[in-house]
Amino acid sequence: MHTYRDVFRTPEFTPLFAGAALSVAASTVSGLALGTLVHSATGSPLLSALAMFGPSLAQVVGATTLLSASDRLRPRAAMTAIALVFAVASVIQAIPGMPMWAIFVLLATVGLISSTGGGVRFGLLNEILPSGGYLLGRSVLNMAVGALQIGGYALGGLLITLLSPRGALLVGALLYVAAATVTRLGLTDRSPRATGRPSIAATWRVNVLLWGSAPRRTVYLALWVPNGLIVGCESLFVPYAPDHAGLFFACAALGMLVGDVLAGRFLPPRWRECLGAPLRLLLAAPYLLFFLDPGLSVALVAVALASVGFAASLLLQERLMRLTPDELSGQALGLHSSGMLTLQGVGALCAGTLAELVTPGAAMTTMAAASLAVTVALAPGLRRDPQVAAAAATATAAAK
Repeated sequence: MHTYRDVFRTPEFTPLFAGAALSVAASTVSGLALGTLVHSATGSPLLSALAMFGPSLAQVVGATTLLSASDRLRPRAAMTAIALVFAVASVIQAIPGMPMWAIFVLLATVGLISSTGGGVRFGLLNEILPSGGYLLGRSVLNMAVGALQIGGYALGGLLITLLSPRGALLVGALLYVAAATVTRLGLTDRSPRATGRPSIAATWRVNVLLWGSAPRRTVYLALWVPNGLIVGCESLFVPYAPDHAGLFFACAALGMLVGDVLAGRFLPPRWRECLGAPLRLLLAAPYLLFFLDPGLSVALVAVALASVGFAASLLLQERLMRLTPDELSGQALGLHSSGMLTLQGVGALCAGTLAELVTPGAAMTTMAAASLAVTVALAPGLRRDPQVAAAAATATAAAK
């Protein structure tokens, strides 16, 4: 499998792609609308950041209790149900007079429920694509995220202007319903990848197994921490530039799209290991400019350039899959997704708290410097031989 055309020729990839794309469009429109609604009501950078990225904090609870469901639920039913839950949540958040505490309780509940979603979707992706196709398939999905975030934030900004934030939330709910419909009608009703019922004990057993491998542990940390700190920077776009926040988010999505195309389609395998470290550094370095309070055009270019560095995550996921046996792929990817979203929530919390004390630009610079420090600290572990075969064999034996 060498081209995007090959990916779309794979049975079931198209409906999986369409359902994921609609969900991304829905979450983009809804997230910007809710962040704007909360910022308008409270004037707080912290609360507006948490409104957009706070649900990710609930992922840590789901990762320790519900994650075994990623391989033990029927994928079509699970993804359909999750999209419908998100639709209902968006409608409730749009109700006038909804107390702020109720909005955040609902966000936490949605975050908890969605903790299995990444593992279900990406485990199914790994299942329907032939061997070696995961990187290219994930690149296509990431490209959809980038393109739809560009359009979604632009659409969200327009809908907020024309309909109000609550009207934009209702549009997001309709997009979630469309995602559920495509998933239900387009995917085959597959059996779970693993036997047994989802349980906290099963979740912990496999999580301990996945985390117990030093090469996998380093990959997880590199996927989670630098990424989460930079998402903390992104969570401050609304207080940094209230009138241009949608433009900032669109430039970030554009940069991510460019990076995913380069890494997924054009980088030959021999270059991937060499460019992984520079991409991880690129993710944070341009945000250091925000200490100087650059003009709008310079700030937008810096955000787009930094977001190209998100392609490093794609290369790290490929390494994670080489380190993990197929029967654990769903939970391994679910742990990646939940951990990533949790650290994004933590990053938004830290950035928002810091922005209450200093300017948003200074807070963004601080978060970027912390991301660079973590990337440098993890670099030695990622340069070592990942010992793929040994790690996979150990995990398979322990899982039996």
